[in-house]
Amino acid sequence: MRWIMYKVLTIAGSDCSGGAGIQADIKTITAYGMYAMSAITALTAQNTTGVYGVLESTSDFLDNQLNCIFTDIFPDAVKIGMVSDAGLIETIADALMKYRPANIVLDTVMVATSGSPLLKEDAMSALIERLIPLADVITPNIPEAQVLLGRNIENIEDMKAAAIDLYAKFGCAALVKGGHGTENATDVLCDKGEIYIFEGTKIDTENSHGTGCTLSSAIACNLAKGKSLADSIKNAKEYLTGALADGLDLGKGSGPVNHCYKINKD
Repeated sequence: MRWIMYKVLTIAGSDCSGGAGIQADIKTITAYGMYAMSAITALTAQNTTGVYGVLESTSDFLDNQLNCIFTDIFPDAVKIGMVSDAGLIETIADALMKYRPANIVLDTVMVATSGSPLLKEDAMSALIERLIPLADVITPNIPEAQVLLGRNIENIEDMKAAAIDLYAKFGCAALVKGGHGTENATDVLCDKGEIYIFEGTKIDTENSHGTGCTLSSAIACNLAKGKSLADSIKNAKEYLTGALADGLDLGKGSGPVNHCYKINKD
């Protein structure tokens, strides 16, 4: 039987310290034994203590990257991370419409951990109007789901209602992530009107940099192999839990997870 190499494309910004963005995505995709490709939306100067500079790609150069990828090594799944510019969002949406890849996972990065918005108003509109409707699944955390729906989410029942309303509003599956809660890391998915609950144990660690990037990339990897969305999320959560629980402790701030915890360290 011929071995199949699955290909996953990440469209996101670069994290020079390696914990989030395309670096987290590439590590995750590699840990799954798949071939990683990247279209970079921005370079960032950041580490575990914060972001100190951002240099965005131009729309033309991002379009060039995407055309090079789609016309040569066509991906089995696409993960999209933070894109803070409306023009870049339009470029990505146009490419997705042109090439029609399967298994699009959109990590709707809109709100910083501090609660500050990360997108300008025109970028938020472009995300909502152009990009989210093209996704197969979006993965907002609770603060991001609150922005998308304009209301508070305080408990599991609110999360269920939010997932249902996001599915109805955008026509794509919605995974509302509960990791911002204090007691557990339970997530709620609405897919084709059905509700799925993914219970998770909250890992006691301060090193959680890049968890959203990692989870969405892991979901994309599982979808690339043809697994159902529910199974993809279940497997991705197990992978992320293991990466968090491994106890990697790097940097002076919120450090990264260990994406390669399953690799033999001998």
